[in-house]
Amino acid sequence: MNFRDLYKTIEKNKYYVFSFEDLLSFYPNEKRENLKAMLYRWKQKKWLCSLKRGLYEIIYPKDFNIPDMYISNVLYSPSYVSLETALSNYSIIPEVSMNVTSITTKPTRNIRNKHGLFIYHTVKQEAFTGYHIETHQGFSVRIAEPEKAFIDFLYFKSYRNQKFNISEERINKDRIAGMNKRKLSAYAKLYNMDLKKFYAHL
Repeated sequence: MNFRDLYKTIEKNKYYVFSFEDLLSFYPNEKRENLKAMLYRWKQKKWLCSLKRGLYEIIYPKDFNIPDMYISNVLYSPSYVSLETALSNYSIIPEVSMNVTSITTKPTRNIRNKHGLFIYHTVKQEAFTGYHIETHQGFSVRIAEPEKAFIDFLYFKSYRNQKFNISEERINKDRIAGMNKRKLSAYAKLYNMDLKKFYAHL
């Protein structure tokens, strides 16, 4: 197996981000030590880059321009994009965050690589819901629905900052008014949140 073989396999299977275990499944007859040596050599040549330990991205002979939100999904799984990143995606807040914010059931974690900083916030299993699949640049991304992204945002803002005042946030009130109230209420219950105190300041 050489790099040309790997490139063809990755492109055919659309595994532009892949793990060492993926490589083993593609080439079951190759020895682990040989695969590790090849990965190291290709990284040195800058044909691959490491996104975290054991997770790689092909960057040669071309960059596939993988969306950061897709990277976020595969970097730390299970997770879905939410909070400021999702709210910006839906034009609920005007800022385009330089970081990608996500929800996970795993321990809270920050990961930095060539794409930037990826921030993961932990929720209980029953609150890990309210997301769907969107296509971004041809990649399937798990991202919170607008209602869940907003509730996740309220929960973590108020949880971390008891002085949090929603009226001071740059939020598109028309977007909030157009949200599904039933969904908002159901998602708020997952966090035992009282939405009335937030609505009073919108």
